[in-house]
Amino acid sequence: MRDKKECACGTAPKLIFACSGSSDVGAIADQAARQLMKAGIGKMYCLAGIGGRVAGIMATAESAAKILAIDGCPINCASKTLDLAGFKKIEHLALSDIGLQKGRSPMTPENVDKVAQKAATVLNC
Repeated sequence: MRDKKECACGTAPKLIFACSGSSDVGAIADQAARQLMKAGIGKMYCLAGIGGRVAGIMATAESAAKILAIDGCPINCASKTLDLAGFKKIEHLALSDIGLQKGRSPMTPENVDKVAQKAATVLNC
Protein backbone atom coordinates (compact mmCIF):
# COMPACT_ATOMS: atom_id res chain seq x y z
CA MET A 1 0.00 0.00 0.00
CA ARG A 2 3.00 2.28 0.34
CA ASP A 3 3.55 2.59 -3.43
CA LYS A 4 1.86 5.58 -5.02
CA LYS A 5 -0.77 4.62 -7.54
CA GLU A 6 -3.30 6.73 -9.35
CA CYS A 7 -6.96 5.88 -9.42
CA ALA A 8 -8.93 6.38 -12.61
CA CYS A 9 -11.97 7.57 -10.72
CA GLY A 10 -13.35 10.23 -13.04
CA THR A 11 -13.48 13.91 -12.30
CA ALA A 12 -15.50 13.94 -9.08
CA PRO A 13 -13.41 13.17 -6.01
CA LYS A 14 -13.69 10.09 -3.84
CA LEU A 15 -13.77 11.50 -0.32
CA ILE A 16 -12.58 9.75 2.82
CA PHE A 17 -13.88 10.80 6.22
CA ALA A 18 -12.05 9.11 9.07
CA CYS A 19 -12.61 8.82 12.75
CA SER A 20 -9.68 10.61 14.31
CA GLY A 21 -10.70 9.81 17.87
CA SER A 22 -8.34 9.59 20.80
CA SER A 23 -8.20 5.79 20.90
CA ASP A 24 -5.80 3.45 19.16
CA VAL A 25 -8.37 2.59 16.49
CA GLY A 26 -9.09 6.28 15.90
CA ALA A 27 -5.41 6.83 15.22
CA ILE A 28 -5.35 3.84 12.86
CA ALA A 29 -8.41 5.11 10.93
CA ASP A 30 -6.86 8.56 10.62
CA GLN A 31 -3.48 7.29 9.45
CA ALA A 32 -5.06 4.87 6.97
CA ALA A 33 -7.04 7.76 5.42
CA ARG A 34 -3.84 9.81 5.14
CA GLN A 35 -2.06 6.87 3.51
CA LEU A 36 -4.90 6.48 0.97
CA MET A 37 -4.70 10.18 0.16
CA LYS A 38 -0.92 10.05 -0.33
CA ALA A 39 -1.39 7.06 -2.64
CA GLY A 40 -3.90 9.02 -4.75
CA ILE A 41 -6.77 6.66 -4.00
CA GLY A 42 -9.06 9.28 -2.50
CA LYS A 43 -9.06 12.63 -0.79
CA MET A 44 -9.18 12.77 2.99
CA TYR A 45 -11.73 15.38 3.94
CA CYS A 46 -12.84 17.27 7.04
CA LEU A 47 -15.39 15.44 9.17
CA ALA A 48 -15.58 18.40 11.59
CA GLY A 49 -16.61 20.58 8.64
CA ILE A 50 -19.49 18.20 7.94
CA GLY A 51 -20.53 18.32 11.59
CA GLY A 52 -20.35 22.12 11.51
CA ARG A 53 -22.20 22.25 8.17
CA VAL A 54 -19.47 24.42 6.60
CA ALA A 55 -20.92 25.43 3.22
CA GLY A 56 -17.87 24.73 1.04
CA ILE A 57 -17.14 21.39 2.67
CA MET A 58 -20.78 20.35 2.36
CA ALA A 59 -20.85 21.35 -1.32
CA THR A 60 -17.70 19.38 -2.10
CA ALA A 61 -19.08 16.32 -0.30
CA GLU A 62 -22.36 16.62 -2.20
CA SER A 63 -20.45 16.51 -5.49
CA ALA A 64 -18.28 13.52 -4.54
CA ALA A 65 -18.22 10.45 -6.74
CA LYS A 66 -18.08 8.29 -3.62
CA ILE A 67 -17.83 8.84 0.13
CA LEU A 68 -16.11 6.46 2.51
CA ALA A 69 -16.47 6.70 6.28
CA ILE A 70 -13.78 4.87 8.24
CA ASP A 71 -14.88 4.32 11.83
CA GLY A 72 -12.44 3.24 14.49
CA CYS A 73 -14.91 1.78 16.97
CA PRO A 74 -18.50 0.50 16.91
CA ILE A 75 -19.91 3.87 17.99
CA ASN A 76 -19.52 4.87 14.32
CA CYS A 77 -19.08 8.63 14.81
CA ALA A 78 -17.86 9.24 11.25
CA SER A 79 -20.76 7.51 9.52
CA LYS A 80 -23.31 8.96 11.96
CA THR A 81 -21.98 12.48 11.37
CA LEU A 82 -22.34 12.03 7.61
CA ASP A 83 -25.81 10.53 8.00
CA LEU A 84 -27.00 13.38 10.22
CA ALA A 85 -25.74 15.84 7.61
CA GLY A 86 -27.94 14.15 5.02
CA PHE A 87 -25.43 11.90 3.27
CA LYS A 88 -27.18 8.56 2.83
CA LYS A 89 -25.13 6.93 0.06
CA ILE A 90 -21.85 6.30 1.81
CA GLU A 91 -19.51 3.37 1.95
CA HIS A 92 -18.62 2.34 5.49
CA LEU A 93 -15.61 0.58 6.93
CA ALA A 94 -15.70 -0.24 10.63
CA LEU A 95 -12.36 -1.37 11.98
CA SER A 96 -14.14 -3.82 14.29
CA ASP A 97 -15.41 -5.62 11.17
CA ILE A 98 -11.83 -6.42 10.19
CA GLY A 99 -10.73 -7.58 13.62
CA LEU A 100 -9.38 -4.40 15.19
CA GLN A 101 -10.74 -3.58 18.63
CA LYS A 102 -10.59 -0.39 20.65
CA GLY A 103 -7.96 -0.61 23.36
CA ARG A 104 -6.46 -3.77 21.87
CA SER A 105 -5.12 -2.69 18.49
CA PRO A 106 -1.87 -0.76 18.57
CA MET A 107 -1.24 1.90 15.96
CA THR A 108 1.34 0.02 13.92
CA PRO A 109 2.26 0.28 10.22
CA GLU A 110 0.81 -3.22 9.76
CA ASN A 111 -2.59 -2.23 11.19
CA VAL A 112 -2.64 0.98 9.16
CA ASP A 113 -1.80 -0.99 5.99
CA LYS A 114 -4.54 -3.54 6.77
CA VAL A 115 -7.15 -0.78 7.00
CA ALA A 116 -5.85 1.12 3.97
CA GLN A 117 -5.89 -2.02 1.82
CA LYS A 118 -9.46 -2.84 2.83
CA ALA A 119 -10.54 0.77 2.27
CA ALA A 120 -8.99 0.79 -1.19
CA THR A 121 -11.10 -2.24 -2.14
CA VAL A 122 -14.21 -0.53 -0.77
CA LEU A 123 -13.43 2.49 -2.93
CA ASN A 124 -12.91 0.12 -5.88
CA CYS A 125 -9.36 1.28 -6.61
